[in-house]
Amino acid sequence: MRLLITGATGKVGQAFLAQFLAQSEYADWAVTAVCHNRQIESSDRVTVIKGSIADPATVAKAMKGVTHVLHMAAVKESPDMVVDVALKAMFVMLEEARHSETLRQFVLIGGDCSVGHIFHKYPAPITEDAPRMAYPGCYALTKVVEEVMLEQYQIQYGLNGCILRAPWIMEKDDFKYALSFGEDQFGGPIWSDLMPEKEAAAHARDGKVPLMRDADGAPLKRNFVHVDDLVKAIIAALDNPAAHQSLFHICMNEPIDYQQIANYLETKKGIQSVDVPTPYFSNWLDNSKARLKLDWQPDNDFEALIERAWAYERSPSDPRKIWYPG
Repeated sequence: MRLLITGATGKVGQAFLAQFLAQSEYADWAVTAVCHNRQIESSDRVTVIKGSIADPATVAKAMKGVTHVLHMAAVKESPDMVVDVALKAMFVMLEEARHSETLRQFVLIGGDCSVGHIFHKYPAPITEDAPRMAYPGCYALTKVVEEVMLEQYQIQYGLNGCILRAPWIMEKDDFKYALSFGEDQFGGPIWSDLMPEKEAAAHARDGKVPLMRDADGAPLKRNFVHVDDLVKAIIAALDNPAAHQSLFHICMNEPIDYQQIANYLETKKGIQSVDVPTPYFSNWLDNSKARLKLDWQPDNDFEALIERAWAYERSPSDPRKIWYPG
């Protein structure tokens, strides 16, 4: 078996590759990684091809003998890169995949931006049957289009595709800094959109965390997943007949409730919270299908997410980096 990976240098890619290569059941699998701006090291089992996945010649070279594709490469809010890195690349890869004589499965890592997560209101838990409703911005649009393209290739050509749709992916100390009011904040929201900058700065100095409230005034509920649980799901889906032409939500069993976060941090860490009204909507991404069909279960709940983030100590060789805007 030969697995082609895109996005191997990213958060999920690095975590997946380390786990995959360490597992004995995949000892006879080889890996081809297409790398563009950043690189990984080649080894006896990993072949690195330098180039863009938007380049047909690069993709054709990379796809030789490939039995499985794991497509993780993405572009965030960079409109100048969207067409080539996301849309053209997906088309080029799918065209090569449908003509391949060896390909058995094409796995796409999607995102809950395809259903608009906290930007759109849902009356019930969001299942895989919910309509796609991207939130504003080019990143969410690309994830919707990627999912639709793969599904259409399944319909048009019988391609064996699988979409693993994940919410905000956490690793290391990400979650701690997702709750920061300071310049070291990881991800969103942009506090200056919700409060005066001086107010956010004061909260940062006081070491407080946000207790975000949804548009109805209740504590916001938002979906997360730890990278280890996503990697576990990818491995569960690889070459699994139960994943045939299927879409799965890969997330925690319950969304994180910001009131629970505030209570836990105050009780366990002595950290105070501050109410932050927002225009966002609480939602619940339903992972029942993945738990049933893939026999997969997330290991990290909100307490584990907090404890792992607060316990993580970065070394000088592991600085916090945000690779993409947005």
